[in-house]
Amino acid sequence: MSTHRHREAPASPPTASSPPTARPREEDWPDVAAADFWEERYAGSDQVWSGRANRTVTDVAAGLTPGRALDLGCGEGADVIWLARHGWDATGVDISPTAVRRATAAAETLGLAAEVIRFHAADLSSWTAGRQYDLVTASFLHSPVQLPREAILRRAAEFVAPGGHLLVVAHAAPPPWSTHAHEHEGGPAHQFPTPQEELDVLALDPTDWSTAVAEIRSRTAADPDGHEAVLEDSVLLLRRR
Repeated sequence: MSTHRHREAPASPPTASSPPTARPREEDWPDVAAADFWEERYAGSDQVWSGRANRTVTDVAAGLTPGRALDLGCGEGADVIWLARHGWDATGVDISPTAVRRATAAAETLGLAAEVIRFHAADLSSWTAGRQYDLVTASFLHSPVQLPREAILRRAAEFVAPGGHLLVVAHAAPPPWSTHAHEHEGGPAHQFPTPQEELDVLALDPTDWSTAVAEIRSRTAADPDGHEAVLEDSVLLLRRR
């Protein structure tokens, strides 16, 4: 639900309504339902994200045997489209119907068949996959309004088939252009999950899961003014035995 999605760079400079990337304290959450917030966010702009796939997702998926893939919080569908174009049977889920319509239209424009790519508008806190996947991704699932992120990630692990992978990508620090990058550290309103914290949240049985990657990665991306900036991502890749 693009409860993420700082995927690469936004299509245009963020406005005052752009979502902050830090994890808010519960008492700081605006009294707005996540579905309403994100639908307004997408409906209020012709395009929210760049249309480029998340580099970490593509790097990881390129090293795996294509199968069934599920992207949680797919936004306008860039990751799902990349997966479908590289041999995956790909599904994307987002809380915003507008985002899902755009993702579907983008896939149709590229001639991708409905048999290999599909999108659903649904709330991840209650949505059930009904099947298992060889790769489940959740990228930048941060939200400025109340969202049960930890519960969503635990549910995501349940959707992974034996031998499959769960990929969780998060901001490890605020983007340099974010207002959070210029504020004092220490407040819980500006905490970002480390790979170990993500592992702790998932609380997975180590006899059923192994850790393939748990690290902070740096990448370059364009800031809202088009200048190159270095971003820090928390990357967690787990394999179900």
